[in-house]
Amino acid sequence: MKPDPYSKQFHRCWAEIDLAALERNLKLIRASLPAHISYVAVLKADAYGHGLHQVASRMMQSGADIFAVANISEAATLRELGPGWPILILSPLLPEEDRFIAELDLAVTVSTEEEVERFALAGQRAGRPMAVHIKIDTGMGRLGVWHEVAPALCDLVINNPHLTLAGIYTHFASPDDDQKFTAEQRHRFLAALANCHGVNLAKILVHADNSAGLETMPGASPFNAVRVGLLQYGILPHPHSLLAQVHTEPVFSFHTRVGIVKKLPKGTTISYGRTHKLDRDSTVAILCAGYGDGIPRAASNRAKVLIHGQHCPVIGRVTMDQTIVDVTDLPNVKCGDEVVLIGQQNYARISVTEFSHWADTIPWETLCSVTKRVPRIYRTPLGI
Repeated sequence: MKPDPYSKQFHRCWAEIDLAALERNLKLIRASLPAHISYVAVLKADAYGHGLHQVASRMMQSGADIFAVANISEAATLRELGPGWPILILSPLLPEEDRFIAELDLAVTVSTEEEVERFALAGQRAGRPMAVHIKIDTGMGRLGVWHEVAPALCDLVINNPHLTLAGIYTHFASPDDDQKFTAEQRHRFLAALANCHGVNLAKILVHADNSAGLETMPGASPFNAVRVGLLQYGILPHPHSLLAQVHTEPVFSFHTRVGIVKKLPKGTTISYGRTHKLDRDSTVAILCAGYGDGIPRAASNRAKVLIHGQHCPVIGRVTMDQTIVDVTDLPNVKCGDEVVLIGQQNYARISVTEFSHWADTIPWETLCSVTKRVPRIYRTPLGI
């Protein structure tokens, strides 16, 4: 019998994506925002590992206003879904990619005078102005024109007939743990905007806040858009966010199966490096997933998994294709049993945040690190 790629029955390791939960999350966030605020759905890195094509298709039905991606490749994948949806590229373009701005009908980020010249040339060649968003560096130290000289770059854009200023934005460096510096960044951004004379802020998108930074978002103008990433996937960046009261649901879960179960005597050392030594006669389960699937090596001897709704500790180092867990206290574990790495089983749950803590990383990286050999199974794709 040919395996059904959409059935978990035939997978050793898989991720499940609940698209109905995604839609409910988007609608909850949308309802919590002031009516004049545009929803910029951030879909970078294959929609944070959830699947760009499937996630964007669902969001088009659920109230997203604009999509934001990292690069031309992601934008091209998104544009396959159809014309008309505004797409903003957040990262720099390489010179050879400039021709795709017009071809794919994109808005691009501008940080330098050199980019102004390049994108204006692209507009001239296309016979129509190219839409750009000016990014202002208010303390991130990454992309963007430094806030003190941003008005000069703004003048270059608005006075160029081959460009259309579609937005101005900034990016907070520590919105989840440094409210004082976030407030300083916001102050710098507002000061730069005030000095961008000749710009009608009501006619463009002005955005600074993402899922974590929403804690400090003022309700008044000139802000009229938010960039929402992690929160729409059901993960709260930190508990003090303005949207902490929006009870979003997890969209992503991560699963594998038990390969074999074996008994080992007290004193046996486990896996590479012999980093764990059994302190009793034990039963261990060898799972059909390792760091080649997205279980970080840093989770060795730290993480837990769910089997039969019970937490079982990872012992020894995570290897490329297998992970070992102690099931001594859990009877009747057998080959083929489902194992939950992230998600819920019976009444027990392991969140992305908890899993990330065990791996000494952050939820963003955890989601992006689940590899391509892990198939995504999409649940409830056609209705809530």
